[in-house]
Amino acid sequence: RVDPYGFERPDDFDYETYEAFFSRYLVVLTRRAIKWSKLLKGKNSVQKSLKVKRYIRKGIPNEHRALIWMIVSGAQANMEQNPGYYQKLLEGEKNDKLVEAIKTDMNRTFPDNVKFRKTADPCLQHPLYNVLVAYGHHNKAVGYCQGMNFIAGYLILITKNEEESFWLLDALIGRILPDYYSPAMLGLKTDQEVLGELVKMKVPAVAELMERHGVMWTLVVSRWFICLFIDILPVETVLRIWDCLFYEGSKIIFRVALTLIKQHQAFILEATNFPDICDKFKQITKGTFVTECHSFMEKIFTDPGSLSMATINKLRETCREKVLSQG
Repeated sequence: RVDPYGFERPDDFDYETYEAFFSRYLVVLTRRAIKWSKLLKGKNSVQKSLKVKRYIRKGIPNEHRALIWMIVSGAQANMEQNPGYYQKLLEGEKNDKLVEAIKTDMNRTFPDNVKFRKTADPCLQHPLYNVLVAYGHHNKAVGYCQGMNFIAGYLILITKNEEESFWLLDALIGRILPDYYSPAMLGLKTDQEVLGELVKMKVPAVAELMERHGVMWTLVVSRWFICLFIDILPVETVLRIWDCLFYEGSKIIFRVALTLIKQHQAFILEATNFPDICDKFKQITKGTFVTECHSFMEKIFTDPGSLSMATINKLRETCREKVLSQG
């Protein structure tokens, strides 16, 4: 009933399909674990290289995940350069409004996860609260915004360490995701428009359908971006996406989104009206295709074709102008 990360499985959970997938995936995990152990040779460091990038795309074993995320995202270096900084933030003066907003969201964070329940021992609400309060005082321009609680919660589940979670959150919000969580959410709005442009280029029929029915991208994909696929895709799949996100940056989000849309193009095109389209977008994030995280990750690097950071940055420029002019 409860998965290894503490999430309760829904009543309609398909155990058979999952068991079949997991018995195959276990073989992959075992093979990857051996390769990673050889690569790390007991050291707590790894240099960025094509080999490491390839290894990360094939998945980081859970026992090395926190370490690799910390290193490749730059969070480790930042933490080492700022000893005691996290503690100082927790001991410093607090902004009451920020604290209140975070407290309000505590019980709403993963109600389906036994580790975040007040009755759990240890209860992960305490470290989650600390990380979010510290981050809100560290990055005053962002403060706290909904969605951050889920991301910080996932980081705590994986690192089992408050300070590391704080620095990883900083890597994501401060560097990897441009301006997703600032009050105006300019980066988030921009990237949704960018996705729209990419769909026009790579899956034009779907773009045309959206346009014809006046469905704005933000309606169907904003949660994909804000929550980085948490609660949208299965946990294992989300973690595999994050492996690549920490190493390769925000273009991974576009790769995932494009793959979901491209794979289900025929299904989406069956939609005949506005609510139907929205419903199809909910459907495409469920089922075997997304559960089979290993083959899914292979697809995100082949299905969308080439997708350079240069292309994305160029689209970001024009889309940002558009968003600002609509402002």
